[in-house]
Amino acid sequence: MEEAISLSKVEKRYPPEQLALRGIDLKIGKGEFVFVAGASGAGKSTLLKLLFAQETASSGQVLVEGRNLATLDKEHVASLRRRIGVIFQDYKLLPTRTVLDNVAFTLEALNVAKRERQQSAFKMLCAVGLKDRVNAYPPTLSGGEQQRVSIARALVNKPSLILADEPTGNLDPEMTQAVFSLLLEANKCGTTILVASHNLALIEELNRRTIVLDHGKIVGDFSVN
Repeated sequence: MEEAISLSKVEKRYPPEQLALRGIDLKIGKGEFVFVAGASGAGKSTLLKLLFAQETASSGQVLVEGRNLATLDKEHVASLRRRIGVIFQDYKLLPTRTVLDNVAFTLEALNVAKRERQQSAFKMLCAVGLKDRVNAYPPTLSGGEQQRVSIARALVNKPSLILADEPTGNLDPEMTQAVFSLLLEANKCGTTILVASHNLALIEELNRRTIVLDHGKIVGDFSVN
């Protein structure tokens, strides 16, 4: 299977002496749906940040879609990021743009025509239950609504890779199911999906490959038989 993600002997240190990831060897094939599980502080968010080039590895090699992130210049990092949908824990929404414009912004960066990107953004917002909030601004939304906007933004351009950091942490069970239905649908279309989560009940229910982190080390890699 062709690899979407490959990490070899990866470590990440934060000053002065915090070792957030240690000895990470991991391969994820294109089109896989993988959970990353572990307690708070286990290294889940750090791992996702490395894959999005928000952080750089202290040592080892990180390849995303065959590209060595350590050797990419800013322009190529930006190009790679346009192929990745990211659902952040802190949402990273633009406060002075409407909900619709926040989601359409991803398509704007890809030079999609205005009418087409607004139609696509509206359709995705309807899918996450925000049809009535398209003209609202992020500061007026609840945490759960902001989270759904960030999910719609990550999915709207049909990325080849989705990195999701606790994507349903502020959502009720019904909306959690709806969001994972969208992620599973994207996965069926070939999108590689990596979800960091401590929701063990959900992980067990979906029964997908699960990487377990503990104090920055991989202590388990459970594949579905």
